[in-house]
Amino acid sequence: MFNPMIWRLIWQATGETLYMVGVAVVLAELVGLPLGIILVTTERGHILESPALNRVLATVINIGRSVPFIILMVAIIPFTRKVVGTSIGTTAAMVPLTVAAIPFVARLVETALKEVDGGVVEAALAIGASPFQIIWKVLIPEALPSLVLGLTITAVNLIGYSAMAGAVGGGGLGDLAVRYGYQRFRTDIMLLTVIILIVLVQAMQMLGDWAANRMSKK
Repeated sequence: MFNPMIWRLIWQATGETLYMVGVAVVLAELVGLPLGIILVTTERGHILESPALNRVLATVINIGRSVPFIILMVAIIPFTRKVVGTSIGTTAAMVPLTVAAIPFVARLVETALKEVDGGVVEAALAIGASPFQIIWKVLIPEALPSLVLGLTITAVNLIGYSAMAGAVGGGGLGDLAVRYGYQRFRTDIMLLTVIILIVLVQAMQMLGDWAANRMSKK
């Protein structure tokens, strides 16, 4: 049986996890979405064809995706300190979470935009649409359900990353599981944090699937 203090800690840790993930997802989308658009539109034969830029950007994104999160989190500690003034805590954990998610989001956006029928783009070009108009009025609206699913996948992955960040002082459910579960030999607390993480993942996945289905029907 958990005492009131443990329940308060669990509630606080859950809030910290949602805070970390929510802010990191928003920031990663703000950067990753334009990168994904550039990846698609600069391909050979597309509206902003630039093979050299495309290769360089693709290489940088691949490098970013190749670095394990735990290594990335340690490697960018100086950068994290410059951004938020500390390398420990919930706010600090958002920096590596965002950095790790950006290349992931870019690739998901790229995949979603490539699913758009090329004939739709050609039709827009035929009526004199500018590249900017094609991006914002054709590509993104047509790919919106897939983009929402990509957003969902990003959020789900970041929940797992946030638990890892918590294990090294980032706060949230991971920190609670280590400090009050593992270090104090409280298997029940560790099990409860796992259950909460599973519930969060399921809830986000269901919400994302629902939103994507609604957009597909429209």
